Amino acid sequence: MQILNVDLKERSYPIYIGEDLSYGQLCRKALPKCQDVMIVSNTTIAPLYLDKCRSSLEDEGFKVATCILPDGESYKTVDSYMQIMTALISASFGRDCALIALGGGVVGDMTGFAAATYQRGVAYVQIPTTLLAMVDSSVGGKTAINHPQGKNMIGAFYQPKAVIADINTLKTLPEKERSAGLAEVIKAGIIIDGEFFKFLEENADKLLSFDVSLLEQIVYRCCDIKAKVVALDERECGIRALLNLGHTFGHAIEAFLGFGTWLHGEAVAAGTVIAAKVAEDKGFITKDDVKRICSLLDKAKLPIDFPKNMTGSDFMRLMRHDKKVKSGHIRYVLPTAIGKSAVFSDLSDDYVMQLLETMR
Repeated sequence: MQILNVDLKERSYPIYIGEDLSYGQLCRKALPKCQDVMIVSNTTIAPLYLDKCRSSLEDEGFKVATCILPDGESYKTVDSYMQIMTALISASFGRDCALIALGGGVVGDMTGFAAATYQRGVAYVQIPTTLLAMVDSSVGGKTAINHPQGKNMIGAFYQPKAVIADINTLKTLPEKERSAGLAEVIKAGIIIDGEFFKFLEENADKLLSFDVSLLEQIVYRCCDIKAKVVALDERECGIRALLNLGHTFGHAIEAFLGFGTWLHGEAVAAGTVIAAKVAEDKGFITKDDVKRICSLLDKAKLPIDFPKNMTGSDFMRLMRHDKKVKSGHIRYVLPTAIGKSAVFSDLSDDYVMQLLETMR
C-alpha cells in the first residue's frame, strides 16, 4: 500500500492506494470515534462490493446502514440527494455519524455534498471504484449535484477524512468506463507534467489492458499531482483552475446531450481537443502538439470530436451557465505546451464561437 497526504492543515487527510485494502481498518483510522456509518452506493456497484465493505466496517465495530441510488450521471440530482438525506434521518443518525462513498464520481460527489449539508456537516470517506474517481473526483473535496442547466452547479468544497483507492475494484470496470477515466489521466500530463504525458504515450498500448502495476503507478502519479495542487489552492482561486482543462467545453457537451448520454470523461476528452485547437490557433502550441494529444486520446478510445449537431452558439449559451464564469468572462484553460497550461479570460465569445464553427 502507498500513502499520499493532502496537506490542508487541520483538514489534511491520507490517500491510500493499493490492492485488497481493508476498508474497515482504514476507515477506523480516519474515524476513530465514529460508530454510525452509512454506505452510499449505486445499483451497479452495490452487488459487487457492498457486502465486502459492510462486513469490513462491522468487523471494526461500526454500525452500518446503506443507501443505494440508481446508477448514472442523469441521477446526480436533488431527488437523489434527498434520498440520502431521508435515509440518514430515518436511521436517526446524528452529527457524529459518517458517510462512506462507495462508487464512482457521481456517488462520490453526491455523498460528499450530503455530508457537507447533513446537520451542517458530518464526516465522510471516499472509496472510489472507477479510474476517473480514483485519479480525480475523489480527491480535493469538490462535492456537488447537477442542475438541468449546468453541471455541478449546486455544491460545496468539503474535504473527506480519507480516500481509499483499491486498485482491484477496477478489474470489474467496463472498457468504456476505463477509457473515460483515462481522459482525466491524460489531462494531468497535458496541464502540468510533460514527462508523465510521454510515459503515457510510451505505454499507450498497455493503457486499456489495465495491468495492475501500471494502474497503480498511474493512480499514484495523478493523485500526487492533484494533492499538491489542492494543497496550494483548495478553493480554486488560482492554480487549481488548471485542473479544469477540457471541462468548460466538456460540461457544455454533457448539458447539450443530456447528462449521462456521454460519460464525463468522454466529454472532457472532446473538450480537451477543442482547448488544444484553440491554443494552436492562438499560437500557444504547435500542430504537432495537437496531433500528440489527439493521438493519445484516440488510442485510449476516447472521442476527439464533439457532436456535429452542436453549434458554436450552443456552446456559448451553455458555457455561460458554467460555474467557472467570473466577472462575466468565461475562463478557458488552454495548454501552452505539453506539460504546461494557463487560464485565459480574454477570448471573445465571437472568436470562440467562430472557431468552434470551423471545427464542425
